[in-house]
Amino acid sequence: MSKNRNLLIYTLRSLHRTKSPTNQLFFFDYHPKPQISRFLSLPSHPSTEPRGLDLLSSDSRFSSRNFCSKSGKEGVDKCWNCGTAPPAALAPFLSCGSCGSVQPVDRSVDYFQIFGLEKRYDVPGENLDSKYKNWQKKLHPDLVHSKSEEERTYAAEQSARVIDAYRTLSKPLSRALYLLKLEGVHVDEEKTVSDPELLTEIMEIREAVDDADDSEALKQIQSQIQSKLVIWSDSFGTAFKNREFDHAVTSTQRMTYYERALEEIVKKL
Repeated sequence: MSKNRNLLIYTLRSLHRTKSPTNQLFFFDYHPKPQISRFLSLPSHPSTEPRGLDLLSSDSRFSSRNFCSKSGKEGVDKCWNCGTAPPAALAPFLSCGSCGSVQPVDRSVDYFQIFGLEKRYDVPGENLDSKYKNWQKKLHPDLVHSKSEEERTYAAEQSARVIDAYRTLSKPLSRALYLLKLEGVHVDEEKTVSDPELLTEIMEIREAVDDADDSEALKQIQSQIQSKLVIWSDSFGTAFKNREFDHAVTSTQRMTYYERALEEIVKKL
């Protein structure tokens, strides 16, 4: 019996450690002409989300193990160190309010919940910045250097996830893509971009950047593209709010190409 249980625990750990990406990006199966290929090459946003530690069981026989457990009766997390359950209003449970111990990563908590924000596109930048700094202070290595190796591991994983959450939510495009992912919107990665207006515009931008002979000309093009990016960012916000996901996806396509064009201009400045 003990042998079978140990085998089950090992299997659960193995399955839980399987990495799953957090930021799925669009890939458009379009083969452009050389002169516009750089703008049609989508930027990558690799996830830095760490692998979480498995929550084995609420079985009392595992209570001596330093894992956060689920209470089947209350349905809330409890501190692995002191057993205290946080008030329902306090989420996520990254650190214990009673003993201060850093908790294992809970992947059911999304990036908006980490910062106590409503799941919406228009995120107040100053609010996000202040909450990010507060979490990083609590998870700073200097504060946990004297803790157990296990808690230092939790702190490193939580810190990496908070950083990834901040980077994702602080930028309009990555925030838009993340919102679509949370809504379960399926994006066909093999979809061909066939919008002639978009392709023509990107070609014109490419030619304008190549022809620009000084920084002032480049900055003027940069300003024009940033204005277009704002327009399509607003378009996404409206479409997402109205749950018009087809329009939301179209907006992210435009945003992606404008972001790429801005990156090229910055390289040339």
